Amino acid sequence: MQIRKSNQGFNFDKYPTFEKDIDPKQRAWIEVKGKAIETNVRELRSKLSKNCQLMAVVKADGYGHDAKVVSDYAIKGGALQLGVATLKEGIKLRSSGVTKPILILGNLYTKRDLIISFKNDLMPTISSMRECLICNNIGRYFGLKFPLHLKVDTGMSRLGFECNKFVQQFEKIKSFENITIEGIYSHLSSADEENSLNPKSSTQLQKIKFQELLKQINNIYKNHNIKIHLANSAAMLLNKDFHFHMVRVGLSMYGYSPLSKMDGNLSLKPALFLKAKVAFIRNIDKGVSVSYGGKFVSSRKTKLAVLSIGYADGVPRSLSGKIKVIHNNKLYPQVGSITMDQMMVDITDSSEIKIGTTMLLLGSDGDKVISPVDWARESNTIPWEILCSFKNRLPRVQVD
Repeated sequence: MQIRKSNQGFNFDKYPTFEKDIDPKQRAWIEVKGKAIETNVRELRSKLSKNCQLMAVVKADGYGHDAKVVSDYAIKGGALQLGVATLKEGIKLRSSGVTKPILILGNLYTKRDLIISFKNDLMPTISSMRECLICNNIGRYFGLKFPLHLKVDTGMSRLGFECNKFVQQFEKIKSFENITIEGIYSHLSSADEENSLNPKSSTQLQKIKFQELLKQINNIYKNHNIKIHLANSAAMLLNKDFHFHMVRVGLSMYGYSPLSKMDGNLSLKPALFLKAKVAFIRNIDKGVSVSYGGKFVSSRKTKLAVLSIGYADGVPRSLSGKIKVIHNNKLYPQVGSITMDQMMVDITDSSEIKIGTTMLLLGSDGDKVISPVDWARESNTIPWEILCSFKNRLPRVQVD
């Protein structure tokens, strides 16, 4: 691209013209503290039953944190396996140098995808006899054994073999010579609910169903080093009865408890800090509407900071007027509708916030803390959705 140089003595040559040269902190960004991931994994491992392993769930780009960064630090903390949702996620980690066992938690059902999984040393989740046969044929073709995990549906009604048919099917699967069953698992639907310790809760009933199934196939699998796993973060923290040989840890690894009451002896550190810069400052009089729809009207002379972040970055529009941001350990309310690329914040009480000032939307500053759990509560959703909603146009910046 040709740029006409100024004759006013202004040197254009020292300024970047390529995307890679743009400061990732130019507008809005996510800071990721890998050491917090590592610390959280160590802390969670200290709560596990003896000989129970930890699988770090890094799907959805590591819950929005950057899957490679999360994987590296989770492994440093002692995670022995990784869990992803898609084939592409698994391949991306393999191509970045990750060598630990990786389980694809989603369903691969075509021969092509299963061959790609096999050639990239990824373990698929298998939910039917049909996919078992495909994997066995692939293994036979290459003269090797195809490693995989079998999933059983105990009450989620999503993926998995039907529970009441699994024992019979498992006996047949064990006769296949070109697959290796690395794991058998199920998934809990409501482990984060407050009544999960109630013997009649769906969580407890699922565990009982899973245990009964394991008893029936015990004489088949007990000598084959198959890893049994059921617990997500909530169940892992709920009770050691859920631990079995491995737990699949997601939300808690990122620093947030999925349980309303967290163990007082458990210390988790948030690894994500969402930040944005002030792009503009505007002073308005009393009685002036702000943003789309004019739902907010100033009750006094007001100084507004326009932050360069909006719902196109993953900040839910439903949070309009319900959240605050932090600067220098002080809270400032967001006002008016959150727009696609900006939001407005009332900074009337500040004399130090200027254009270019960095504001904190999620994270901690001094004793002030704003969590995805807070946003989830205000927008009637769950913290998992908040974390996974942040878009790729927000650069991820590793700060340690």
